[in-house]
Amino acid sequence: MSSDLPDPDLPAAQAQADVQRCTPNLPGFTCGLDATLRVVSGKWKPLILYFLAQDGPTRYGELRRAIRDVSDKVLIQQLKELEADGLVKRTDYKEVPPRVDYSLTPLGHSLAMALVPLCTWGTEHMAEVSRVFAERATWTRPGRQPTL
Repeated sequence: MSSDLPDPDLPAAQAQADVQRCTPNLPGFTCGLDATLRVVSGKWKPLILYFLAQDGPTRYGELRRAIRDVSDKVLIQQLKELEADGLVKRTDYKEVPPRVDYSLTPLGHSLAMALVPLCTWGTEHMAEVSRVFAERATWTRPGRQPTL
């Protein structure tokens, strides 16, 4: 076997090594992924982090327009949770009319950068994911009509 050919098992071995690094014994968490998922749990939190990473300090209204379909109540709640977790900084300028903006803390920025590969994966597989979701929408449960 030629030594200049890539080892086909190398990506799998690297992935296994990465998984093993992600499974420390942390009190209160099963692994590092568990800690991460607890921080970003919530349908809109990853998108909040994404848009704040793109635009820097962002006013509430801009964020609300960027994240379509989220209610004001849920957006406010998830922003408060991200702030309490030390990922988002809320700046109130104490002006009339009120002016408040949101930005990422260094910890929030590092998490947003960790989400970049997920964004890349979604972009690369968007057509397939759309097809799967369209197929799933036709599934029926016992006693229910298919959704149209």
